[in-house]
Amino acid sequence: METNRMEYEIVTLEEKTAAGLTARTNNNAPDMGMIIGGLWGKFFNEGVYMGIDGKVNGKTLGIYSDYASDEHGDYNITVACEVEAGTKVPEGTVIKKIPAGKYAKFVVEGNMEQAAGAFWSSLWAMDLNRSFICDFEEYQNSDPEHAVIHMYISVTE
Repeated sequence: METNRMEYEIVTLEEKTAAGLTARTNNNAPDMGMIIGGLWGKFFNEGVYMGIDGKVNGKTLGIYSDYASDEHGDYNITVACEVEAGTKVPEGTVIKKIPAGKYAKFVVEGNMEQAAGAFWSSLWAMDLNRSFICDFEEYQNSDPEHAVIHMYISVTE
């Protein structure tokens, strides 16, 4: 059963360092799903995840940053894992900083793709004081049918 609670708590996070693959897209692009799905596929199926040293934990991240404006503009999507600061990364991967700050933290459970997609659709309809600095998904497990995903949405002070 899909559960997509839109309750959230405001949390203050320290800066995080992540390593992974990045592309630029926007929510209205006809190939947005292929771009994002392609990054996830490459990250796991081509050994990128396994080739990254210095992992902090076994969780993966979907990071949305460098927004041109809001959810209607271009943004960067980075599929990554959290690493220790100063980690050397394999060629073709990037280091991405998740800025310290205030985030609305949501918990999403269910089928990985469906639950994440439903969350974003619901979020876009919410009246939340988003800062559009950086948002990210933190996958707590790797079970595609029973995923637990912590969604962090940057908010204004």
